[in-house]
Amino acid sequence: MIKAGKKIVKHKMMILIIGILLLIPSALGYLDTRVNYDILYYLPDNIDTMKGQEILKDDFGKGAFAMEVVEGMTTKEVSDVKKKIEQVDGVADVIWYDSVMDTSIPISALPSEFTDVFYKDGATLMAIFFDDTTSADSTIDAIGEIRKVTGKQCFLSSMSSVVTDIKNLAEKETPIYVLIAVILCCIILATFMDSWLLPVFFMISIGMAILYNMGTNYFLGEISYITKALSAVLQLGVTMDYSIFLWHSYQENQQRFPGDKNRAMAHAISNTFSSVVGSSTTTVAGFIALCFMSFTLGKDLGIVMAKGVVCGVLSCVTILPSILLIFDKAIEKTMHRPIMPDMQKPAKWITRHFKVFVLIFLVILVPAFFGYTKAEVYYNLDATLPKYLDSIKANEKLADTFDMNATHMVLTDADMSSKDAKAMLDEMSDVKGVKFALGMDSLLGSSIPRSVIPEELSSTLKSGGWQLMLIQSEYKTATNEVNEQCTELNKIIKKYDNNAMLIGEAPCTKDLITITDKDFKVVSAISIIAVFLIIAFVFKSVSLPVILVSVIEFAIFINLGIPYYTGTKMPFIASIVIGTIQLGATVDYAILMTTRYKKERCKGREKCEAVQIAVQTSISSVIVSALGFFAATFGVGLYSDIDMISALCTLMARGAIISMFVVIFILPSMLIVFDRLICATTKGMKNVTLMKQPSANN
Repeated sequence: MIKAGKKIVKHKMMILIIGILLLIPSALGYLDTRVNYDILYYLPDNIDTMKGQEILKDDFGKGAFAMEVVEGMTTKEVSDVKKKIEQVDGVADVIWYDSVMDTSIPISALPSEFTDVFYKDGATLMAIFFDDTTSADSTIDAIGEIRKVTGKQCFLSSMSSVVTDIKNLAEKETPIYVLIAVILCCIILATFMDSWLLPVFFMISIGMAILYNMGTNYFLGEISYITKALSAVLQLGVTMDYSIFLWHSYQENQQRFPGDKNRAMAHAISNTFSSVVGSSTTTVAGFIALCFMSFTLGKDLGIVMAKGVVCGVLSCVTILPSILLIFDKAIEKTMHRPIMPDMQKPAKWITRHFKVFVLIFLVILVPAFFGYTKAEVYYNLDATLPKYLDSIKANEKLADTFDMNATHMVLTDADMSSKDAKAMLDEMSDVKGVKFALGMDSLLGSSIPRSVIPEELSSTLKSGGWQLMLIQSEYKTATNEVNEQCTELNKIIKKYDNNAMLIGEAPCTKDLITITDKDFKVVSAISIIAVFLIIAFVFKSVSLPVILVSVIEFAIFINLGIPYYTGTKMPFIASIVIGTIQLGATVDYAILMTTRYKKERCKGREKCEAVQIAVQTSISSVIVSALGFFAATFGVGLYSDIDMISALCTLMARGAIISMFVVIFILPSMLIVFDRLICATTKGMKNVTLMKQPSANN
């Protein structure tokens, strides 16, 4: 790798120019990459709820569904509003009173089931079907257009409305919190490193790697908004260590080769590549583990972040060395003394009091694990969004005025007899929490013969061998009540038609709960096994992987257990991805310290002395790395109004700090306690002389 390092140094200007030119296609790819704002889209295709969505789209030409609350308007005015909505591109059908009969016919002529539901306190409801799916561009555009043409007396309640607001909010926030992350990282690096200008060049190098990563997402087709929001700050936090390592190695090699900075950088590149490849492997393994989720949002985030780590490594050993050499004089002019003190005394104190830290570990372990297993999560995606959003106002208006929340749809055989269809609708109407169940046969009261039903309404509710029924629930999505309701409704529809399907946001979310619960176990197991095997390979040891993984898992228990004791609910995805990311990203702290411990023990040093040296030499790097990760994510956690993003970043920021403390205080104690076992089960350490622990005065 030294030869490659020399070539990079020799062609530094060309490499930097090529790197800058590559930003152009990367920026174009980034701008052309579609972003998906619908979390439920990532459910497996083989479940009934997703199959039903496809049937609804293919056979009925309908995708998303919405309820429009209209207040304080006459029948004619509401009819005019309906006509405006029907003219909006992306709208398939609108069902209201005049879909059943002419507005000249009194409302009293309609079945009571219809009037009781759709008219209340001077407000009325209309159902809107869209041509495409919930998060399709045409649907989002249609939502925006409907809001423009309907005015302040109309409230559009739907998952598509929520998705539209999330899109607008995320697009507004993302540039700001990326800037916040960069500023905070620069402050941390400038403070704890030895140059005021150096962090700027770090950010330029990492920023270029981030843009390469985001640009190559174009080949994935699309990414989720969570991936887009998190990938930049995550890549910044995770790969910053590589830049720090290169700089430190460059400084060390300048002492080896005084006056020859090119040679020093060539050796620094070689050293950095060897170390960073090993370090990044655990991080990549953590992200790759996410790809094994049935809920494919994990795959989306895992691929992008694994790719981001690779881009970060390549940028660190090509672009960053070029920048540092080209701007070497400017960096030297801004050098200052680092504020990090000598760590000999703290290391000695930590080593001397190892029994205290073992006791602290044992005392905290049980409540941490208990909180970890009992912490609650939420699945209702709009529950924590800001109340000022139009979609949240509309959802509240629907709930307050009509006592409605989740909307389900049933797809059943179009040839089902009217008698069975009516019986099924009546039975579903009797399920607890069901506000109404409407279909063709519930609209056909005794005063309305079939010939009176307009063809427009008939084609809306029957198509392609299927008929569509609407069910309005009093319960909110992702609650135990609505999940039990969905279970009961499924039993009823399967009794009448074994191929019938219950679809909608609430049934999809119920599937989401079941699937992600399984995913959590699978991803946790895979990430632990992968990291275990990598550490075992690196250290040629059986015991060290167990110790290192256990120490970081202890930090994860604390991090994910805290919400239980604070009464905070986490987004469902947090319990799956945070543990994996925290393990993959922060186990490097433990590997760094353990590597030095093993080196010192192999030199014949006594266990406490070896641990003390390992702590002394590693603690500064661990602190700077952890604070860098903290800085990259903490600001986003404070700023973002999207709780899914805010909570994830807060947990990652806190996890980095907790892992830092655990590695600094708990890991050294474990290395001392299990030293004999480590020596016996690690290649190259079996012949290490086992000496007695020195007295406290040594």
